[in-house]
Amino acid sequence: MKYPYENLEKLTLPSLLKRSVGLYAENKASGKVGEEAFTYNEFNTKVQDTIKILRINGITKGDKVLLLGENMPHWGIAYFAITYFGAVVVPVLPDFHPEDIHRIIEHSEVKAVIVSDKFSKIINSYKTHKIATILNLNSLELISEPVNIDNLSSKMTKPDENDLASLIYTSGTTGSSKGVMLSHKNLVANAMSAYVQVSIKPNDIFLSVLPLAHTFECTVGLTIPILHGSSIYYIDKVPTPSVLLKAFKIVRPTMMVTVPLIIEKIYKNKILPNFTSSFILSHLYQISFFRKILNKMAGKKLLETFGGRLRFFGIGGAGISKFVEQFLIEAKFPFIIGYGLTETAPLLAGSILGGTIKPQSTGIAMAGVELKIEDGEILAKSPSIMMGYYKDKEKTAEVMRDGWFLTGDLGHIDEDGYLFISGRSKNVIIGSGGENIYPEQIEAIINQNSLVEDALMIEQDTKLIAKIKLNRELLDENISDDEIANILETMRQEINSQISSFNRMVKFVEEKEAFIKTPTKKIKRYLYTE
Repeated sequence: MKYPYENLEKLTLPSLLKRSVGLYAENKASGKVGEEAFTYNEFNTKVQDTIKILRINGITKGDKVLLLGENMPHWGIAYFAITYFGAVVVPVLPDFHPEDIHRIIEHSEVKAVIVSDKFSKIINSYKTHKIATILNLNSLELISEPVNIDNLSSKMTKPDENDLASLIYTSGTTGSSKGVMLSHKNLVANAMSAYVQVSIKPNDIFLSVLPLAHTFECTVGLTIPILHGSSIYYIDKVPTPSVLLKAFKIVRPTMMVTVPLIIEKIYKNKILPNFTSSFILSHLYQISFFRKILNKMAGKKLLETFGGRLRFFGIGGAGISKFVEQFLIEAKFPFIIGYGLTETAPLLAGSILGGTIKPQSTGIAMAGVELKIEDGEILAKSPSIMMGYYKDKEKTAEVMRDGWFLTGDLGHIDEDGYLFISGRSKNVIIGSGGENIYPEQIEAIINQNSLVEDALMIEQDTKLIAKIKLNRELLDENISDDEIANILETMRQEINSQISSFNRMVKFVEEKEAFIKTPTKKIKRYLYTE
């Protein structure tokens, strides 16, 4: 596959950065909201300074370096510094449990750690073996005792395309965290593959809100903008609604990447109530003609909320609800649905910005990606398919077949090449008559109810039930348990009237605590089904 990028020596992260520094030297590269951003020249200078510290302290090509911290400009600098001379970055999600992080340190055999102030206690509490080299992510300075290296070669090592660049430990919904090995070619080819779906320009401004340690944000929110000479801004606080609103006004982003839950919450909590606050509006909103007019008006206001110049809103990491997608289409909101996995670096398919949108489809294959369906399962082949699972040939063999990666997702491809996903193969429930029941599809219908914050459909004693996390803010604080039971039963009957008989549930149960989720806001289903 030939990508339309000149001056790129080979498919490695240092080649990508060198090209961008050469082309966009004085462009703004990355910064914090409300502060002056680093230019590409300044970004590169900090990368080279960090490389020097790592190499002087004995980190060489192939060594693993743990990267732990919240989103900030220095995160991207550390990422490129580690991989620039062939060391391997081990990015860790900040919401991992400390014990999980300690296990990752041991399993990956890290030689150095770059950690922010916020998470330094986790590293300090690790006592199994001494980590000789520790850098502070906030300052990019050495905080451990210097390591004396007498035989350090002055020659800078370079990674090859097929060298390991990133070792990512998943926090998936299956409960078993695996180390996904991604090469330089995997990561760079994936970043390049997006050009068919959306045109990204040097004057584009990204606002980053998802954790950079997740492959989705790392590729789409870091590597892709760096490739195109764009600017990236990070929020220096927890992204609460008030913090986000302020950031939108300051940054006025042209591009953002997010997960469905964020836009679904905006729709259910901020937009839908405007259309259901009165009897007349509520009635009009049920009529297609008037709903489209109202949604288009709401879309204009929503764009203003985002700063007024948003032209790309990428949604991925989980399926989007049908009713929210309908709103986005009718609102003329510039969104794209994407699909991929950590093991595919991650993009496999996506809709085309400004092109045809087929509801509930994740779009067409990215450039260089082949997709096919076997026994209902989605298989993929591309330059972005992982090298394998670290130290686990058996699990690697389970998901690889003749160069094809078995995604574990179920779906179909229509005559125009659009991919539709039914759900995860591991989540399918077999009905009493042998029917395939896809929980995700039923949950999407339940989630349309404004009183529902989250829903999880499970099988219990051969019966189908749903656990419901209610939005208590919309209910009377003195509501009784009997009244809650009545609400849930009414809801159950309404949902059952909309679905096939074999999908119908016998009970709705309130889940009082928030569901435990992955970084892309998917419920960790295994915790509730065992």
